[in-house]
Amino acid sequence: MSQLRLDPLTGRWVVVSPNRSGRLASLPPDGRPDAEGGAAGGRCPFCPGNEAETRPAVATHGDGGGWLVRVVPNLYPAFEGTAPMAVRHLAPVFTEAPGSGAHEVLVLSPRHDRAWADLADGQVDLVMEALAGRVAAHAGTPGLRYSQAIVNCGRRAGASIDHPHAQLLGMPFVPRELADEQAGFARFEGGCLLCATAAAEEGEGRRVVRADAGVVVVCPFWSASPYEMLVVPREHGGHLHRAGATGRSAVGRALRDGLRRLRACIGPADYNLVFHSAPYRAHGGFHWHVHVVPKLTTPAGFESGTGVMVNVVAPEAAAAALAAAGGA
Repeated sequence: MSQLRLDPLTGRWVVVSPNRSGRLASLPPDGRPDAEGGAAGGRCPFCPGNEAETRPAVATHGDGGGWLVRVVPNLYPAFEGTAPMAVRHLAPVFTEAPGSGAHEVLVLSPRHDRAWADLADGQVDLVMEALAGRVAAHAGTPGLRYSQAIVNCGRRAGASIDHPHAQLLGMPFVPRELADEQAGFARFEGGCLLCATAAAEEGEGRRVVRADAGVVVVCPFWSASPYEMLVVPREHGGHLHRAGATGRSAVGRALRDGLRRLRACIGPADYNLVFHSAPYRAHGGFHWHVHVVPKLTTPAGFESGTGVMVNVVAPEAAAAALAAAGGA
């Protein structure tokens, strides 16, 4: 069972999860960790025919001739169980709670060589449908408050298996990063912060990577890392799982387009996709969105010590290069 421990210096919860050390228990010669969803040993647990190497699926999507998207519980979960979020104060500076929740792996495609950038329209739509379905399932689970969806692509981004997949973590608290974004929306007095951002970026034009009827993709003015992108659906809404299918698909396809542009512009790059949606029962201003964070530099002591990032590529230059690269 994982455990939450509160950092009194920052107010952030830390997950202490010794069971995830199992990912390092049987390293192959190249030092790569085990798969997130099943055991290593030369066979990819996410490829068709190897389904027995993962836990039983909690959801599958397909056309009857075999699965096209598959969701399985993570073999080494950071959050697991149904214990309530009962906070215990062991001492003035020692505060803990159970690390309950859910940790799932969403396999993007049966194809081992199909990253998000390589998916066809229909496959992208299925992935977004599956993602929304699992967030909705978490939202209906007693004790959970927030779901974090991520994609780690490449070792520098934290991926532990090559087969493209996303992860979805349902947790019993709202993480500080999300709470800080909620506070940003609350402070903004001009309506919706991201609706205003999209409009301002389009008006200026220098940092727009792509804009269409459903979505705006920019290298935001405040980009913290080279070629960082922000994907904002035009339809205002706080929750990914409550968004319409058309809006979800527009975001998924814009992500694919942005990743293709990134690859065409700078070549293969490791990256993280981070989906931010409002906590399930949150009301008030929020606009769900996706951060695309290429892993082209390594945060050093200054960044770790201050939280102040140093971006060595101006977002204006990055957006111009990405827009010129094309997404085909």
